[in-house]
Parts: sequence; structure tokens; C-alpha cells
Amino acid sequence: MSYEKELGAAKKAVSLAARLSQGVQKTLLQSEVWTKSDKTPVTAADYGSQAVVSLVLERELKPATLSLVAEEVDTRDLRKKGSEEFLEDITKLVRDTLASDESYAGSSITTEDVLNAIDCGKSQGGSSGCHWVLDPIDGTRGFVRGEQYAVGLALLVEGKVVVGVMACPNLPLSSAVVEKDDKSCQDNVGCLFFAATGSGAYVQPLNGNSPPQEVRVSSNENLEEAKFLESYHMPIPLHSSIAKKLGITALPVRIDSQAKYAAVSRGDAEMYLRFTLVGYREWIWDHAAGSIITTEAGGVVCDVEGTPLDFSKGKRLDHNRGIIVTTKKLKPLILKAVRESMEEENLRV
Repeated sequence: MSYEKELGAAKKAVSLAARLSQGVQKTLLQSEVWTKSDKTPVTAADYGSQAVVSLVLERELKPATLSLVAEEVDTRDLRKKGSEEFLEDITKLVRDTLASDESYAGSSITTEDVLNAIDCGKSQGGSSGCHWVLDPIDGTRGFVRGEQYAVGLALLVEGKVVVGVMACPNLPLSSAVVEKDDKSCQDNVGCLFFAATGSGAYVQPLNGNSPPQEVRVSSNENLEEAKFLESYHMPIPLHSSIAKKLGITALPVRIDSQAKYAAVSRGDAEMYLRFTLVGYREWIWDHAAGSIITTEAGGVVCDVEGTPLDFSKGKRLDHNRGIIVTTKKLKPLILKAVRESMEEENLRV
């Protein structure tokens, strides 16, 4: 089955959401960062991005019911007394962003429209039907620091990811693994990655100034020269043990958000490891878009058993332990190193 229409709508939605987020990041003050009930940070860009994606999918696809599994699940905090100014700021962001696209010029967007659009993200997903999966600002901590973040959107059909689109507004067009003083790479940033099942993975500049180019994972099989990625705010000793067993000499490159998937899909690095605290189960929106982009680029996304991620069980990856993103040729070597390291440290995930 072709998903051309859904992919087109997703690219438009994500591109506009990225446009909104870029404007917010440029002027963001620490006082404008809220803390949610779960103690995680949230900004006007998180809410505004979710509203934009929801509204664009509704208008472009006109589904009978839009099923959206999203990180910002509801608007209770925005409806509280004292939130009026913040909500009005979000509404203006959404209104101005949509107005910047010719096809939406003149659209009337009210505060209630924005609240309802955000509230669309309450779906639980599952193994039947069609569900969009959204992380409106993946890597909010990176976003707040002015560094890497992503807008990730995927389509689940009968529990399988069939479309993925990811905007990485601050990711260099050349490579994610660059020296910090390489100003040419820092200035030339903004990538839109996308993939549909069976059709390959592609990247193009977020500004749309040049056509898409197909991406493929690294062909490097020399682990001494391999690069590996991990989350910025979460150094894990197990990662170092695995890298040592593999003979990887380079230090890990730490990047926020699903931009790490994008980097592996493009061949910037050979491996991305994610092992978290015992008992933690990953949210599907943190991995859905990145996983299909990587696999369509010829890569592998699996858990410690070598099993593909299962997105059919709801909002969490309850049946997967640990995440390994790499190439097909390196997968068996990495799995062996993971198991040996876990046994030596008497770890479970």
C-alpha cells in the first residue's frame, strides 16, 4: 500500500511545527520554561507544535476521527487560572505559523481551536487501526539550551510504523558528528528526514531549497573507527563497557532527541545505544519516527535480545528492554558485547 498522501501531510505538518519551534527557541527565556506535573520541562513550542501538527493532519487528510498519540496529552495546565497569557502566546504562535503557509492564509484560529487540537493527542494507540504518533518537541532540554531537538511524527497501521517524518532544525546538513569549532557546519543546519515503508529514507534541507537525497547507514565495519551516540543528559556506564569490548576508541557523541536516529540513518555514526534505569519503559513517540527512518536506510533497531521494537502495545514499549540502533553487519557483534557487559555487571534492564 502506498502512503504518499499521508507522507505529504506529515511532511507539511512537521515542517510547519519546526518553523514554530525555531521562532520560539531564538527568543526563549528561562522564565518561559514551565515544569509539568511529572517534573519535566515544557515550553510554548511543545504545545504550539502539537496544535499545528494536529490541525494540519485534520485539514490535509480529513479523517473521520484523528487518532493522535502525543506527549502533551491534555490541556489541564493551560486551562488553569493564571495561564491566560501563556495560552494566548501559544495561540498567536499557532495562528502566525499557519498563516505563513499560503494554503492556510486567512484561516481563523481561536484559543479554543488550539486547546482542542492539543487535546487530540489523547489516543492510546494499539495494534488495530491507524494512529499518528507525535513528539512535538523531542529533547526539550536540548531545545531549552539552544541545542539539538527534533519534531517527530510517525503513522502506525495495525501496530506497525509505516511512515516517519522528523525535523531536526539544528542538525548540520553535512554530519551530526562535527567539531564544535567547525563554524561552517554550525551555520549550515536544518534537516528534514522522512521515510515510508518499502520506499527508502531521505533527507532534505528544512528550508526546502534543494531536493531530497536518499540516505544509507554507514558501510564501515572497522569498529576501531566507529562512532557511537548516546543521550546528552544520561551517561550510562554500561555504554562505556560495551564500547570497550567492541574496541571503539572514540568517546561517545552526546546528542539530545531522535536526532541520533537521523545521524545513524545518514551514516554519521555506526551505533546509538540507549539503556535506562531498571524498570523504565520507553514512550513510543520517542522512537517511532526515528526507527522507520533508520530501518528504511538499511539499519537495524532492536532491543537486547535482537528483537525489533514493538509499537503495538500502547503508549509504552513494554515488551522491549534497551535499544540498539546500528547497521546489519555490526548488529551481531554489538549484541554479543551487550550481553557480555550485562552479565559481567549483573545488570538487567
